[in-house]
Amino acid sequence: MRKDHRPYWLKHWLVRLRKWRARHFLLPQFDAIGIEPEIMDPGSVRVFGRNICLGNYPHLISTPDNCIRFTTLGHRGGDAFIKIGDYVLISPGVRISAEASITIGDACMIAANVYISDSDWHGLYNRTRPFRCTAPVTLADNVWIGDSAIICKGVSIGENSVVGAGSVVTKDVPANTVVAGNPAREIKQINPRRRMITREALFADAFRQAHNMDGLDRMLLDGNSLRGWLRSLLLPRRGD
Repeated sequence: MRKDHRPYWLKHWLVRLRKWRARHFLLPQFDAIGIEPEIMDPGSVRVFGRNICLGNYPHLISTPDNCIRFTTLGHRGGDAFIKIGDYVLISPGVRISAEASITIGDACMIAANVYISDSDWHGLYNRTRPFRCTAPVTLADNVWIGDSAIICKGVSIGENSVVGAGSVVTKDVPANTVVAGNPAREIKQINPRRRMITREALFADAFRQAHNMDGLDRMLLDGNSLRGWLRSLLLPRRGD
C-alpha cells in the first residue's frame, strides 16, 4: 500500500491493543524494563534466558518476518546477562546473544540485521564443546551500528562511534570514530567539540512528542473511513 487507509479511530485502537499485548505477554519476559517502552510488534520479539534488562524509552521495531532476538546462555553455573540502557533503538532482525555479558549504553542505535555476540560458541579445534572463547562486549553511549554489521566477542565500542553497514568488528573501537569493512578499520574521526544531538533529545518532553505524533496521525488519516479501508484490503486498485 502507498498510504495508510485506516481511519484514525481504528489505528488508535490497534495501537492500544498492541501496547496491551506487549504489557501482558512480552514485557514480563524481561528481568527489568524502564518506562514507556515502544514495541512495534510484540509477537515478533523473542526473549530466551534470564538477566535481560531494558532501560527507559526502548524502541523495538520488530516485524513478523524479521524478529528481534535476545538470548542469554550462561554455563558452568555462571549467569549471562544483557543490559541495555535508555533511549535505545533496536531494528528488525537484530540478534543479541550473550554467554557472559553484553552491555549497551544510552541512546544507541542498532540497525536492521545486526548480530552482537560475546562468544564463538564452539572451540576452533574441539567443536563438540559449546561455550568456548567468550569475552564481554560493551557499547558506550550513543553508538550507532549500521545495517547487517557483526560485533564479535571482546569488543568495546567507544562513545559516539559509528560502525558502517556490513562491517565485522573484531577489535576495540575508540570513542568518536567511524569504522567500516571486514575486518572493520577506522575511516573517519568525529569531532567531539561539535554539538551532538542524541536520541535522548526525542524524549526531553515525552508528553509533547506524543501529542505531536497524535496530531500528525489525525492529519494523515483525515478523511479515511472503515469502508474505504476494507475496500483497499479486499479490492485494491492503482494508487492505493
